[in-house]
Amino acid sequence: LGLNTVNVINTSTNSISATITVGRRPTGICVSPDGTKVYVTNFLDSTVSVINTSTNTVLSTITVGVEPFGISVSPDGTRVYVANYGNPGTVSVINTSTNSVLTTINIGFEPSGIVVSPDGSKVYVTNTFGSTISVINTSTNIVTNTILDGCCKTFGITISPDGSKLYVTNDSTVSVINTATNTVTDTIQVGIAPWGISITPDGAKVYVANNNTNDNVRVINAATNTVLDTLVVSLFPNDPIAFGNFISTHVTGIPSQTTPTPTLSLYPNPSKGLFTISTNSQLSILNSQLIITDVLGNIIYHQSNIKENTVTIDLSNQAKGVYFVKMIGEKGVIIGKVVLE
Repeated sequence: LGLNTVNVINTSTNSISATITVGRRPTGICVSPDGTKVYVTNFLDSTVSVINTSTNTVLSTITVGVEPFGISVSPDGTRVYVANYGNPGTVSVINTSTNSVLTTINIGFEPSGIVVSPDGSKVYVTNTFGSTISVINTSTNIVTNTILDGCCKTFGITISPDGSKLYVTNDSTVSVINTATNTVTDTIQVGIAPWGISITPDGAKVYVANNNTNDNVRVINAATNTVLDTLVVSLFPNDPIAFGNFISTHVTGIPSQTTPTPTLSLYPNPSKGLFTISTNSQLSILNSQLIITDVLGNIIYHQSNIKENTVTIDLSNQAKGVYFVKMIGEKGVIIGKVVLE
């Protein structure tokens, strides 16, 4: 939050291997099918950063619509579609060979989530406060249908591998939509403020990150449309935020964890302003950074070269509210949340 960067994680070691500076408030991210490029929406700059994954450098910065949010790439990698949340709500279509906007499509009210169908023929866009999903024909770049969700505040969206179903997050539910009829066929209760939603490559399970329900991720059985399991998120223990399709399409083995999960403790919490931050040594706290931001992502405290596992912070001069605490060390990042009252 507030760093305007993209971290590259080495999945074999679960450590940060590179940090790339992009635009202000990076929000959405997608990877090209061949893995050579990463596209990042910069919400406050109204741009998209194009990253070369072999060099971890920004190749190009593309100006798109107002407040770009969600982003998705076509299966053949030739087009990138960007949901521009600001007024007027639009979708920018990017030609990936020229890194330029090919066309702009007028869309619903505050578009946020976006996904391309597996065959590349359609793009589906959630219109948050319109509570609808716009259907775009990719050959004509025209909105051909508008799906009424029947709930409120449509946000995250994912599509089954065969393209037959859409899964859309709402205020506290997931809507299941039949793409052949463009109708809602089922509604699944998952928790308050579900944001991110993604489906496994085999289409068997759907994962939903709940931003405000006991810090959990719901696992949905796609065959029965029921909640199969609830995962408590321990590494990032305060309000998990995930957006876009966050499950890899390439399934690999998960190495066994031989060391304890890094933890971040904040106390007292809630606080009047003076509180203590404590972490275990698994993060390699030596020479780490401490960054505290408000809910808008503004950095209100930054300290480098921390050499102790316990730090006392005084934010008594700040307004009451929620603040996010990020500790960045040699072996990773852990995040916590403190409430000032």
